[in-house]
Parts: sequence; C-alpha cells; structure tokens
Amino acid sequence: MSPGRKGRKPFAARRPAKLAPLAAGANAKFATPRDNLAHMSIEPPVARQVPSKRTQHGDTVIDEYAWLADKDDPETIAYLKAENGYTDALTERLEPLRDAIFGEIKARTQESDLSVPVRKGGWWQYSRTVEGQQYPVFCRRAVREGEVIPPMAAGGLPLDGEEVLLDGNELAAGASFFSLGAFSLTAGQRKLAYSTDFSGDERFTLRVKDLSTGATLSDEIPGTYYGCAWSADGQYLFYVTVDEAWRPFRVWRHQIGTPASADVKVFEESDERFWVTVRLTRSERYLVIRTASVLTSEVLLLDAATPAGRFVTVAPRRQGVEYEVDHAGDRLLILHNDQAPDFELATAPVSDPREWTPLIPHEAGTRLLSAMAFAGFIVVYFRRDGLTGLRILSGGRPAHEHEVAFPEPLYTVGPGSNPEFEATRFRLSYASLVTPDSVYDCDMATGDLTLLKRQPVLPVPGEPPYDPGNYEQHREWATADDGTRVPISLVCRRGTPRDGTAPCLLYGYGSYEISRDPNFSISRLSLLDRGFVYALAHVRGGGEMGRAWYLDGKLLRKKNTFTDFVASARHLVRENWTSSGRLVARGGSAGGLLMGAAVNLAPEAFAGIVAHVPFVDALNTILDPSLPLTVTEWEEWGDPLHDPEVYAYMKSYTPYENIAATRYPPVFALGGLNDTRVSYHEPAKWIARLRATASGGPFLLKTEMEAGHGGRSGRYDAWREEALVLAWVVTTISDRTQ
Repeated sequence: MSPGRKGRKPFAARRPAKLAPLAAGANAKFATPRDNLAHMSIEPPVARQVPSKRTQHGDTVIDEYAWLADKDDPETIAYLKAENGYTDALTERLEPLRDAIFGEIKARTQESDLSVPVRKGGWWQYSRTVEGQQYPVFCRRAVREGEVIPPMAAGGLPLDGEEVLLDGNELAAGASFFSLGAFSLTAGQRKLAYSTDFSGDERFTLRVKDLSTGATLSDEIPGTYYGCAWSADGQYLFYVTVDEAWRPFRVWRHQIGTPASADVKVFEESDERFWVTVRLTRSERYLVIRTASVLTSEVLLLDAATPAGRFVTVAPRRQGVEYEVDHAGDRLLILHNDQAPDFELATAPVSDPREWTPLIPHEAGTRLLSAMAFAGFIVVYFRRDGLTGLRILSGGRPAHEHEVAFPEPLYTVGPGSNPEFEATRFRLSYASLVTPDSVYDCDMATGDLTLLKRQPVLPVPGEPPYDPGNYEQHREWATADDGTRVPISLVCRRGTPRDGTAPCLLYGYGSYEISRDPNFSISRLSLLDRGFVYALAHVRGGGEMGRAWYLDGKLLRKKNTFTDFVASARHLVRENWTSSGRLVARGGSAGGLLMGAAVNLAPEAFAGIVAHVPFVDALNTILDPSLPLTVTEWEEWGDPLHDPEVYAYMKSYTPYENIAATRYPPVFALGGLNDTRVSYHEPAKWIARLRATASGGPFLLKTEMEAGHGGRSGRYDAWREEALVLAWVVTTISDRTQ
C-alpha cells in the first residue's frame, strides 16, 4: 500500500456549531450519539470497559475490551458504526483535499485499458478495464496466422474478434463487494472454472462456464478456497475447502455434471500447522497438491490424464525442509532448502522423484525464489543484495545461462504471465520507484528484451505530462540498535530540500519473508508533487536480504523488526530528509503490528500512524487455536499457549498490551468487518485502549462493514479510500507544522 497543495484551514479554526451531547444508556457498552451524524458530538465514542480475565503461565491480564470480539452482538456493530461516524465527522474537513487527490489518481489513470495479451495455444488471453466500471473484463481472441507480437488496441478498446470470458462488472452487479478466487481454463479452453466472493470473507462459490455456448453449467460448489485445477480431459475439477479455523485442508475431485454432494475427497491434511493448495505443473502434465506450514512442505503428484488415480508423494515431509516442484520433460525441478538456507535448484527423474541432483547449487546471499520450467528453457527468479533478478537457463543447463539486466539502481523485476509451456519468449514485469509498471518479452534464443507496454501516466489537467526525470530515487542505510545495516528505498521530487523541512511517508512490513520492493504508484505522485519524500524501510522479518534476514526478524528475534523501523525513521531525520514532526508511518496487516509496536517504542519519532487491518492484538490472537491462522502462525511468532518464554516475549511487544500513558501522535486505523486474517476487533480494541490510556491523538477507526482483509474491492472505491488516507497524511503533517 502506498499513500495536497491548497488545503483547508487547520481544524481548530473551523469548529462546527455546537452539537448534541452524547447519551450513554445504563446498559450500553459505549456512549452513542443521539439522532444522526448531522447532530453528532465531536467527542469520540467511549467503549465501556467490561473486565475479562486471561490467565496464562501464571500471568493474569485484564482485557477491558474483549467484548468487541463478539461480532454477533448488536452493540458491537453499533459501536463500530459509531466509530465510523466519529471518523466521518473528524475527516469531513478533508473532503476538498480528498476530492482533489481522488481526481488526480483518476486523471492519471488510463481508465479504459488493456493488459498485454498472453498466448496460450491458439488464443490470446487478456483483461481490460472500461472507464466508469469497477472491475476487469476477462477476454480472449484467436491467434491469427503469423502473429508473434501480442495484438494491442489503442485506448484500451476491445480487440477485433474479442470473446468475453467473464465480466466482473456483470457478476458484481448490485453487490458492494466482489472478488474472484479462481479463474482456470481447461487444457482445450472449452470450459472455464471461476469462483466468487461477495462479502470479503474469502470463502468462494465455484462455478463452471461452457465457453462454446456461454452457458453457466449447473455445477455449483460453495465454501471453496482460492484456486482449482483441471484434469487433462476437462471432465474433472480439483478444488480445496477450509476447516472451521479457515485453514485450507481438504482437496476434492468434482466430476462435471454431477452434484457437489457426490464429490470425492482425495486428500486431507490433519496437521493444523499445514495449509493445502492444488494446481497443475506448467506443462499441465501433473496435478500438484502442496501442503505446507511456515517452515515445512510436502508435494504430491498425479498424472492429470488419470484423475481417478492416487497422488504420489515426491519426498516425505521433514521438519524445516521446504520444497517446490515443477515438471520438465523426463525430470522434475525441485527448489528446496535442505542444507541450503537460501535454497538450491535440483532435478529428479520423474520415475524416482526422491533422487535429487543439484542443478544450481546453494549460494549464500542469493535467495532462489522460484523456478519455472518451459519446453526449451528454465527461468529462475532470485533475490540478491536487496534486489530481485531473473536467470535464464537455455536448454535447462547452467552452462547456457544469462541474467536479465536493467540500468536503474533500484527496481523490481519478476515473472509475468507465462501460460504457454512451448513458448520461446518469456514474459516479465519491471518497475522502479520512478518507472511505471512495464511488460517485456525476453527472446530466449538471443536474450533480447522487447518492451510491450509501460503503464500510462496521464497528465492531470493543467499540469505537464509525467516525466520520470523530475524525480530521484536513492538507497539509504540505517544502523539498527545491534549495528545491522537496514536498507531504505527512497523517492522524492528532484530538488526536494535536504534540510529537514520535507514531509515524509515511511512504509514498513517485515514478516513472513515477504519483501516490499521498490515499485511504482500513481497515487504516490499526489504526495511527491506536494513535496513529500516516500521511503520503504526493508526491515528484518521480510525477505529483502535473503533467508537470514527473515530468520533474524521472527520468533524470539521479532523485536528486530520494530527497532529496525524506528532506526530507519531516525536515520531519515538525522540525514535531513525530514523531521520527526513531519514523518508519518504506514503499514498493514503484519505491517500494522509493526506500526503499533514502533509507536509504542518511540511515539515521539512520528507525526502520525496509518495502520491498515493491523495485527495489533497479536498475543490474544495467537493464544487462541480456534481462530483462523493461529496454529499455522506458531512457526512464525512462536507458541505462547504452551511456551512461557514465547508468551512473555510476545506480551512484551504486542501493541495492544503495551500502550503507555504518554503522548501519542494521531493514529488512523482501518479494518474490515469480514476480515478472516486480522479480525476487525483488533484495531477496534487498540483504538479504544489508546483513547483510554494515552494522550495526544486523535485516534480514528474506520471499519468497512462489507469488506475483508483487502478493503474495498472496486477500483474507484479503492481510490476513494486511498485518497482519504493520503488527505489525512497531508493534513496531519500540516496540522503539526503550523
């Protein structure tokens, strides 16, 4: 996530007329405004403190706001709505700036646009967006004789001869939320399996469309997880369902034309630490079931031509060994970390998949991320020195390899969409902090790159066109408390002063070995053109610097993530990129945990905090194995339920349990009522306790009542929400510095 010029007067100078006071009923758990928002007091809702005791490992804790976890309690919903009303009241003054930023995002975006078509068999597949519509339209067009370069149409218009496979706008008609969980064509491209979610809880209904007639078949399977896979003949569909804790754990085989009640269970994972997925190899020769915990995985294969057969294990699971499998002719590609912390690539005969022979041996400092098999080459995706890269092995041999090179000092490169196993060109994506998202084809015979498309950045009316030369990007290095050097990627408008007066938005994540790489953002331009510095702190717990970087920011080393971020903020101030009164921090999900922990450690270091779906009640959540993700997460955070050392360590950093009676900067927390990953009650409890314990603020909570972990689903709705956050960032700094 990433987050104006002529602003409104400071809020204190624009006080509304006196409004009706709060009325607190005797049985209410919070103070609720009388009448409607137009008559609402500017005072925030006050969540009543209802003591709830937690005793673990001899330690007793009182949680006054545990009642907010009851989603079925009407008072919980009423409280969330009251919080939304308060946030609306306090952000009403931002509307002109929010409208301006939304207008800038919209103006810079080519609303009717076409993705670069990718070839699969005799078809070009692509998606397009239409001005005024929220969701993509998924299409295909037959390949014409002699076509090698993908066809494109000016202005995002449909291609001549287009066939619409699925129109997200038609599916979403009348719904406030819409998301696709699966989109999979049979090998012959005669049928399409797709799944939909209309609430944001990531539970999908799977359906099948006959592309020869355009009819949706009677097959309908509710309660499925992401993804699915077809048998070779297109008569069977494999899919995954979840347990009560939202853990994907069963794989089913569905025969087209039969009721879901007749589906056959082909795999079940009994270990609650493991999640299950199903897919096809790139060759479409084998069905793949992968079951994995945070630290361990196991893969099973089945010939896609014999869907009623038995899945065979490639290598039995061993604690701490992760591996992925792809198919290449008479051998398998095995990407694994057995005695190879940064992973190595091996091969194994299909007939004897447990005999692994190194193809690319382990090299410390070069983290291999994935390997993609094609008929005539292999592409290895890797990370080195904080940057991503691609290595091409022609003929599948290291002796005939080259790396794709780019000139910018900071960038992100990765595999694009490559569904064609027999392809001779490799599709890749590229971007930097100043270069918009770009799509290239790499000719495997020559290594030549062909730029197919660069994301248009249209001019805002009355302003000049976007010019990357007007911006500059830098790599900075902060020094952590233990002496570790922490990379920071930074972008600003050229000529931004280095005297501490520039406002700054600092983003961080730092968990699950997930990297936040230098990328391009149209919405970010609305900050940069207002004089902002935008920085990414690549803190430990992420994967930016290899597997060791991740291991040094998890379990009983998790605090390194938080101290790295504070060190990054202070480095930017020390180097005069900004000042603490002009620096807002932003993060989401596990990055929201980072926001809460960092502001507890150093509230004076930040002018404001934006936390999206923040994992701020981490200890209470990880203590409850009945909740989604908890048991799986024990290998990421530790098991506080059974281990007193982990319990004490998590208690010492969990944001909700470490709020101090001191002055905090303003905080803006955003949640989703139907979020299955980070429950809505975590930010709700956090904001309630901040108000009750700390001074400063204000502390705002906005809960999307019909959305989940990803927020609003439609692109215009998402832009409106982003514009609100950016307007809040700009105004919060303006208020602090006036």
